[in-house]
Amino acid sequence: MSTQITTAFVEQYKSNVFHLAQQKGSRLRGAVKSETVTGTSHYFERIGATAAQVRTTRHSSTPQIDTPHSRRKVTLADYDWADLIDQEDKVRMLISPQSEYAKAGAYAMGRAMDDAIIAAASGNAFGGVAGATSIALPAAQQIAVGTTSLTVDKLISAKEILDASDVDPDEQKYLVCSAKEITSLLGDDKVTSADFNSVKALVAGQVDTFMGFKFIRTERIAQDGSSDNLALAFTQSAIGLALGRDIQTRISERDDKNYATQVFLSMTIGATRVEDEKVVEIACNV
Repeated sequence: MSTQITTAFVEQYKSNVFHLAQQKGSRLRGAVKSETVTGTSHYFERIGATAAQVRTTRHSSTPQIDTPHSRRKVTLADYDWADLIDQEDKVRMLISPQSEYAKAGAYAMGRAMDDAIIAAASGNAFGGVAGATSIALPAAQQIAVGTTSLTVDKLISAKEILDASDVDPDEQKYLVCSAKEITSLLGDDKVTSADFNSVKALVAGQVDTFMGFKFIRTERIAQDGSSDNLALAFTQSAIGLALGRDIQTRISERDDKNYATQVFLSMTIGATRVEDEKVVEIACNV
């Protein structure tokens, strides 16, 4: 059983369990490309751009255009979460905690999924026929910290980098950052009076879009070696999430644990950066 459950032993008047402040599940799953897969690894297949040829004579030979193919490999990992509820615990508490344990496990699984997505966004990807070639995020896709947190200039630069790569203008652009980066926008001198209300609404959580980016706030973003936060700008198809087995929950009795009830969750997932040009890493001073 959970070694912490004794804090929930109650007197007659106490009948509720509250989850402490935490990110409840995944916030990024809907912002990436998901594929259900089988096996221990998976490849996201890619096709590059080609060019049309001008026909200069009548009855000329049909041109052979070699369409470029490449791929990105993702290796799946297994995730587990489990806790036990002794029969005696149910007697000492006014409620059965198993549904709340299941919620806690699902929250943890969702956060693990976000961690995998964030790590894949700016970490090394793996390409080549067998997926053995390590590919770092190019320097051209990174915006230096300078001396500032998230600013209008950095957002403009991120949008320019994405647009210059001819990403689909109809594809949703996301900006993943922490509360600190969103708040810092309010103090940016380049936020005009017209923009101020939009940024203020963004900070308040009343809107989630600014300068063409749909903002997703998470406190789980990575930091670089200088402890600067690494915000991420990317499009929907930039990052691939491979789902070998989605989150599964099992609640069962364990006869080897004095018939305690076990709440068990598991999943098998992996993530990779599918296309470098669709990801921009923005270093933000903390």
